[in-house]
Parts: sequence; structure tokens; C-alpha cells
Amino acid sequence: MNHSLVYKIASDPYEFQQINHLNYETFVKEIPQHKENDTEQLVDKFHDENTYIIAKNGECIIGMIAVRANRPFSLDHKLHDLDEHIPSGSVPCEVRLLSVREEYRSTRVFYGLCERLVHFCLKKGYNLALISGTVRQLKLYRRIGFKPFASLVGKVDAQFQPMYLTKESFEQSTKAFKRLMLSASNTQQPSYARERKHSFLPGPVPLHPKVEEAFRTEPFSHRDKSFVQEVNDLKNQLCSMTGSKQCEIVVGTGTLTNDMVAQQLRLIEGGGLILSNGEFGSRLIEHAERSGLSFHTLCKKWGEEISVAEIESALKTWSPKWIWTVHCETSTGYLYDLVEILSLAKENGAELCVDACSSFGIVPVNFQDVYLATSVSGKGLGSYPGLGIIFHREELYSHRTIPRYLDIGLYAEKGSIPFTHSSNLVSALKAALTHLDFNRNLELSKIVRETFNEWGITVMGNEGFSPGVITIELPRGVSSRSIGDECKERGMLLSYESDYLLERNWIQLALMGYHREEGMTEALEFLKEVLEPVKEARYV
Repeated sequence: MNHSLVYKIASDPYEFQQINHLNYETFVKEIPQHKENDTEQLVDKFHDENTYIIAKNGECIIGMIAVRANRPFSLDHKLHDLDEHIPSGSVPCEVRLLSVREEYRSTRVFYGLCERLVHFCLKKGYNLALISGTVRQLKLYRRIGFKPFASLVGKVDAQFQPMYLTKESFEQSTKAFKRLMLSASNTQQPSYARERKHSFLPGPVPLHPKVEEAFRTEPFSHRDKSFVQEVNDLKNQLCSMTGSKQCEIVVGTGTLTNDMVAQQLRLIEGGGLILSNGEFGSRLIEHAERSGLSFHTLCKKWGEEISVAEIESALKTWSPKWIWTVHCETSTGYLYDLVEILSLAKENGAELCVDACSSFGIVPVNFQDVYLATSVSGKGLGSYPGLGIIFHREELYSHRTIPRYLDIGLYAEKGSIPFTHSSNLVSALKAALTHLDFNRNLELSKIVRETFNEWGITVMGNEGFSPGVITIELPRGVSSRSIGDECKERGMLLSYESDYLLERNWIQLALMGYHREEGMTEALEFLKEVLEPVKEARYV
């Protein structure tokens, strides 16, 4: 079952069928407000005027709320003096048919619907929402900010309390509204220009001010002698940090660098072995397939350990000429033991290739005896995305069977500048390297993990996992999309929107780039509030 919730305005015919059925389940079977019928569908009398805000789990609607602004409202028929009970100058709308399936009522679905309702009302210019709240949920309505007025209406066995919600009362009842108001009042701004409290994305990562300053310098030609020297200095620095003999810097992403590795492996006679226990191990397999490589795979479930004994057995069975693995599996945070794998590779006459895009800059690495290794300028190195790095142990030469842009040897022959390069990205990366602090990153990770442990929030893996990736598997009924969306609306950026994370209902905190300790403290306090439903759902 997919627990990734989507909030939207109902538009498809099948959605309206589900709305009518949920309406029947709630206001016929649960609250006896209408008579039963054979179709088990209840079409609201204002259906054609209603806008339905719905929450969906996959294709199933699990919550809804309807809003309309045409007078008379249903409350007009129950209270002849309705306008005397609401603040003067109000531009009201009526909220009706609030319903959440029973199994989701102890989750954030109700709050999520109310958030979308407020956002919708702001866009439409409404400043007051009227509702007939069931007496069974008055405490919940008050918590959101609804204020009761007048006397109860309805039948004895189905009584409702007239209530209204204003911008002011919602603001007082939930801190989230301030972020919503900021978002609504800045709709002309691009999303990246709005205020952010903290970013836990694996890219783009938070940047040190000196990195931003370096990037803003005047660009200059990639043929300029000073740029050639700057690239050479950067390459020497990267090699010094990793123990590698040589490296190339290309304009592109980690995907590009791994395609380049795949092309280089085509030149080795014999098949290979690829390790995979997550999304990025699977991507290495795809790189190899697309490049026509011959290989075997050693695959385990996501986050499950691939033991040294299993790798050794695979090497004895298949006698591969090369091994290809990620170092940090970004989808879970699993960290492979490169020392052990390299030792096995040497013993069995195989070359080792490593995707270190999410580990270099986060944990110490040694590529001295690694055949090929890849990384990027963003993520752990704390700079802007846009540069790929390929470390190589041997001298490599251009090979005409390899496409020019993917030929590591061509880059090696041209000092990493066979084509147009970016002086701004190179300058920014050089600045970022001066601010790397492995010990500081490790301490920040320990603080975050210990804090989660104190809250009763379980994170994936153990101390053997990367300190740069912290994964939380959310329990049933707590949507990763809802948690992530709420954080985003309030200025906190988590990793949750990748398909593989949404599919598994996971959220991640990536401790990559430049994180200020004071900002981290504020961020953790904020996350404690947002993640409270996770603890409640896990232990209820």
C-alpha cells in the first residue's frame, strides 16, 4: 500500500464518485443525517457549486472537505440572523462535508486538509470560513482555530455547532499559518527566492558564504592560462585529499561520470560484478546495461548488509575482472566497507570502481589503489552542483570507440579542459574545499541521531551508516509527502520528493554542505514539532 498522500482539488469523474460514497459513509451510516439508499452514494445538494479539496492515498480518497461561496449558505436556512454572528466586513465562504476515513483520523490528514483550505481561501479572497461542526469533534475544530457561535443546529441524533474560522484565529492556533501567509503574499516571487530556515537536501546543499562569493567572481575563458592553472591546482588538491594519482574535472553530474566509467570498463576484457542494495546501486546496473557491459550482480534488499563473505563467494563463483559499487548508498545511508572490498578485489585480480558522489567530503576516503572513482562538486564537498570528478589510478588515453564527451582519456590528455568549462564552478569548488571539516560533520550527525533517539524516532541503520544521510521510515498513516510538504511550506527542506522515497514513505535529512550549529539547533526544535505525529503513530 502506498502511504504517500496527495492533496488536490477534485477534478476527475472517478474522484467525484468516491466523494459521493465517502459522503454516504459519513453522513448516512456514521452520522444519521440522511436516509439510506441502495446505491450508497450521497450527492450533496450543492454539489455543482462545491469545490472539493481531497486527500488521496494512491487512487483512493481518504479525506475531503467542500467549500462554496454562494449565498444562501446551508447555515442561512438554520440561522435567520447569520450575519449578526460573524465579524463585520467579512467575505465568507461555507465549509461543508468534512470527512476523513476512520483509519486516518489520528494522523495529519485533517490538518493537511485545513491547510489546503486556508490556502485556497486566501487565493479566492475569502477571509472567513463557516462550518457546522459535529459535536463529536468540537475539541479538534477549536484546536485548529474555529470559534463557535449561536446555538446547536440539526436533529437530536445529529447535532452541529455553527463555527467560523478567520485568518487571525487560524494564525493564533497554528504557527504554520505564518508560513502560509508568507507564501500567499509572495506568489510573484520564484519559489527559490522565498525565506528558508534550513536545508537538509543532498543537493543543492547549503553553501558557505565564501563559496557563494567565489562563484560570483567575473567568469573568464577556459583557455586562459590562469584558468588552466586553477584547474590544475584543484586537481592536485583533490588527489591529495584522496590519495589518488590522477583525476579529471568535467562539466556535468554524477550520472555523467558514471557513464564515463562504464565506457572505460568496456575496454577491459571480461565481465564484472556490481553490488546493489538501494536505488543508486540499481542505477549502476542500468549504466552497465546501457553501455553493453557483461556483468553479474550481487543484490540485497534496500539497506540490508552485503557481507564480505557474500562478496568473496561471488568473486570465487564468477571470477569478474572488475567490481563496481557505490560507497554511500544515498537512498538509505548504507556505507560500504571499501577497505575490505578493495582487499578482496586485489586477492581475486579484479579492478575496483567506486561511485563516491555522496561520500567524498562526508567521510575520509582513500582511492590510491582504486581503478576509477567518481564524485561531484555538490553534496559532500559543499559547492554548487555542476562539476563531476573522475579519479583514476592509471594513465588513460583517448579511445576512438568512446564518445568524445565520455572519454576520460581525452580529458586526461587535455588537462581536463577539452571543451568549454566553468571558471565560476571551479572557483566555488576550490573555496568549498577549504571549509571541509569531517569531524564537525560527524559531530553534527551524532547530535541529530541522538536527538531523534531521545524523541523516540527510529532512524535507519547504525553507526556504520553514513553520517551524511539520515533516513526515517514513517509508520502507516503518516505521509512522507505531507510531512515534507509541511516542512517546505514553513521553510524547512527535507529530502522526500524522489520517487523512490515517496514509494517507501521515507524522509531523509542530508547533512551535506555548510550547516551552522545555531541553525541546526533551531531546525531540530522545529522538526520535533513536525515529527510528533510520527512518534504518536508508531506507538499507538
